[in-house]
Amino acid sequence: MADELFRVGVITEPHGIKGEVKVYPTSDDPSRLKRVKEIILDTGKEKITLHPTSVKFFKQFLIFGFEEFTSRNDVEGLRKKELFVTRKNAVKLHKDEYYISDLIGLKVIEEDESEVGTLTDIIETGANDVYEITRSDDTKLLLPAIKQCILEVNIEEGYVKVYVMPGL
Repeated sequence: MADELFRVGVITEPHGIKGEVKVYPTSDDPSRLKRVKEIILDTGKEKITLHPTSVKFFKQFLIFGFEEFTSRNDVEGLRKKELFVTRKNAVKLHKDEYYISDLIGLKVIEEDESEVGTLTDIIETGANDVYEITRSDDTKLLLPAIKQCILEVNIEEGYVKVYVMPGL
């Protein structure tokens, strides 16, 4: 788990003639990528560590320059290749922030320790995330990720303690 990879973007095309690439960000906060020192490129055959030299914002894209690439020819074959960061190099989270990959699969319990189900998906909405919980009978419960509903997250012990509001 220590060297788990988080996808942060997908290369869409070369940009200019100096080896820059246009990247569609898959991170929830693309501005964090300005501070990343190493990015891993998955070519499909191998994973290569790259060192960003520049990051610019262009519409909904990022334009990355890397130490390792100096011409358009260097990056021409990288369309649709994915970019990752390691857990160690990922931007540090604030209090009460979690990596989605750490939450998926956690047991969901109520305050009285009764089991609700398993956290199977996180739906990102504009206002707040919504946790999708699959119950033992395979029905789904959608629970807003707000303080009133999510009482405790304990990744080490593998559970999320929740309050299920009446009517949900």
